[in-house]
This record gives sequence, structure tokens and C-alpha cells, in this order.
Amino acid sequence: MKPQDIITGKTSLWIFGYGSLVWKPDFKYRRSQVGYIQGYKRRFWHGDNFHRGNDDQPGRVVTLIEDDDATTWGVAFEVTGSQVEESLNYLNVREAVRGGYITKLVDFISKDDKEVHQALLYIATPDNPLFLGRASHEEIGYQIATSQGKTGHNLEYLLRLAEFMRKSCPHVKDPHLFSIEAVARALIPYLLGAN
Repeated sequence: MKPQDIITGKTSLWIFGYGSLVWKPDFKYRRSQVGYIQGYKRRFWHGDNFHRGNDDQPGRVVTLIEDDDATTWGVAFEVTGSQVEESLNYLNVREAVRGGYITKLVDFISKDDKEVHQALLYIATPDNPLFLGRASHEEIGYQIATSQGKTGHNLEYLLRLAEFMRKSCPHVKDPHLFSIEAVARALIPYLLGAN
């Protein structure tokens, strides 16, 4: 599904972020809400050879994997008027061209008022050439701790996402995220000693 097909005739759109968008949307929006979507689990299974890595050493960023029993927490941003086209043009480059993500529509449930909004979601699938798939938490943590790209260090991405979850969703358990964070944090003193 192409974003252009979604916005035809719309003056308002919600965009759901579950990775770097939760702390760095970089587009104008009317309002944002913390909440969740159902049927997906967040995993560091997608490679990044631009923002958080390079061709020789890709970083790892999150994508969503379908799982009927899972819930993924993040932030939905409502864009209105000219913000709709502006945000989609920006996200097309950031997420689709450079990241290889595709779009889907999902139901987003707001944490505060339980209101449901249909939201646009960017997701990387296994048929994407940058998709890395599963690995142990130790392998993923090491890869994240040692990768960087044009936007910055991959470790920043991981730590900011974990910080968002602790501050905005303290009741949510995310063992995948927090186990990888623990591995990467344990490596920091060794990496600093290597410089």
C-alpha cells in the first residue's frame, strides 16, 4: 500500500511510531498520543546501512513482526492539512527509500482515553534486503553497540527507545528491548577502553 493511496481525500492522518519516531519524529504534527497497536511485536531484526550503520557494518533497528497475541507500544502523531503531505514526503525518504519499510494501516489505541484511530505504520518485512532476522540478544546487543551511521550511533537509538518505554509506558514489559539494552550497556566500558 502506498501512502498516496491512503491520503486521497483526507485532511487528517495518524502515523504510528514504535522506533526512532517515538523520540525523533522530525515532522510537524497537530498532536501526539502514547498508546499501542495489537497483533505485532517489536524486534531488532531490521538492518540499517544509512542512519545507524553502513554497508560494511549495518546497525540494527526495530521492525514489527506479526503475532496475534502481542501488543506494541509507541506514539501516534496526528497530522492535518498540509502536514499530511509534508510528513508523508519526509517519511517516504526516511523510512521507505533509506530504510526499505512498507506501509500498512492499523488500529491505534490511545493510552489515556482508549480512543481508537486508524494509523499509518511503517514496517520492514523479511523480503526486504535489509531485513536481518532473528539473532541472540548478545549478538544484537554487540552489533548495536559497535555500529554507527549518518544519523548517529546505533547505541543512541537503542537507549532512547528504552528510555521512552520506561518514562511513557512504565507498566509495559518488553523483554526483547530491555535484554538487548542490558547487553549493550555492559559492553560500553570495554568499547571505551578500546579507544
